[in-house]
Amino acid sequence: MTIDIPFMWTAFKEIIKALPVTMMLTLIPLFVGFFIGLVVALIRVYKVKGLLAIANGYVSFLRGTPIIMHVMLIYFGFPLLIDAVAAKLGISVQTQLIPISTFVLTALSLSAGAYLSEVIRSGILSIPKGQVEAAYSVGMNTFQTMVRIILPQALAQSIPNFTNIFVGFLHTSSIAFLVSQKELTGAANIVASTNLKFLEAYIAAGIIYWLVTILVEGLSSLVEKRATSYMRGGVR
Repeated sequence: MTIDIPFMWTAFKEIIKALPVTMMLTLIPLFVGFFIGLVVALIRVYKVKGLLAIANGYVSFLRGTPIIMHVMLIYFGFPLLIDAVAAKLGISVQTQLIPISTFVLTALSLSAGAYLSEVIRSGILSIPKGQVEAAYSVGMNTFQTMVRIILPQALAQSIPNFTNIFVGFLHTSSIAFLVSQKELTGAANIVASTNLKFLEAYIAAGIIYWLVTILVEGLSSLVEKRATSYMRGGVR
């Protein structure tokens, strides 16, 4: 068996057209998930009564089950829930008109929130308690201490973990093809189906994933150096 290099280049040019969709399915869930994760992390760190059990259950369930299952549950379950609520309220809603990307983004955002909450929580807990006590001693309240002292350091130290989550969700976005959302892997399947040259198409898709990962890791390294410059005695 020989690899068709010319077709691989042709596949590469066709597959990369789906990169914007893949980036959308990666960046939007991580952006939304960051704020979900931040709230959940704070609830768990400060053990907020009435919400702690919900936060713990949310993280445990979402991290303890496959992301593909989250996508399927949202994709098949949300329309039924929306129809039931609409029927109860006496309104007409055509759930079949809701874009598939809405369900995928919802599922991925909830999943990202669970994983990012652990990253943020571990970052917060890594900050020495002495810094918190020092902040209180100069008159800062809990909110000021969190925003000015704890979160900047916690997030800076968590940049490598954020990068890992990004790379993980970049690859996870491929499962969106199962619900007919065309991203990189889906595009590779479609391109290969014309002549059954799946190996060449998957190699081309893999190269694209790899290049994006290298770019993100490079940017992450630069940001980490700037963000943690205080640990080396200032910005250089």
